[in-house]
Amino acid sequence: MKVIQLHLQEAQLIKRAKRNDRKAQQTLYAQHAPKMLSVCRYYISNVHDAEETMLSGFFKVFTQLKTYKNTGSFEGWIRRIMIRESISFLRKKNPLIAVEEIESYTAIADCEMDVNAGVEEIQKAIDMLPQGYRIVFNLYEIEGYKHQEIAEMLNISISTSKTQLFKAKKTLQSQLRSKKNRANEIA
Repeated sequence: MKVIQLHLQEAQLIKRAKRNDRKAQQTLYAQHAPKMLSVCRYYISNVHDAEETMLSGFFKVFTQLKTYKNTGSFEGWIRRIMIRESISFLRKKNPLIAVEEIESYTAIADCEMDVNAGVEEIQKAIDMLPQGYRIVFNLYEIEGYKHQEIAEMLNISISTSKTQLFKAKKTLQSQLRSKKNRANEIA
């Protein structure tokens, strides 16, 4: 019963926000901003830049709200805008650089993250990845996009997307293992 109630409340807020009701827009912003900042933060390591990107994303949310068709998740719709806005920010700052492609992808299946690490450690390791690796890793592993979708979104080939993911996982695995080894040496 509560889920239906919350959905109806959000539907009413969206309807009011489409009519430029500032209070409804403010409520929607307050409900979704923390999660959307996290989404931007996945892609943009500098918190200030991530906040600016989120604000820019919400500006687009409210200016494009009339295009939302009330089908699917509203949060998912906002999330896609934040992802595109984050990628756009990164492109403006540094053009995406594609790495050389790997001919055989048999090793990709073997590249699993088997290191036990805390969320903060993993986020720091992801932040240290080269931009192309980080974007593909986030889109594939966190957002659940397929390589075809990533390739279209970033204007790269599918094999480049797979290569970026493979190298991101290998780099993360290496970073987290070396950090774990250093911690074991100290202990």
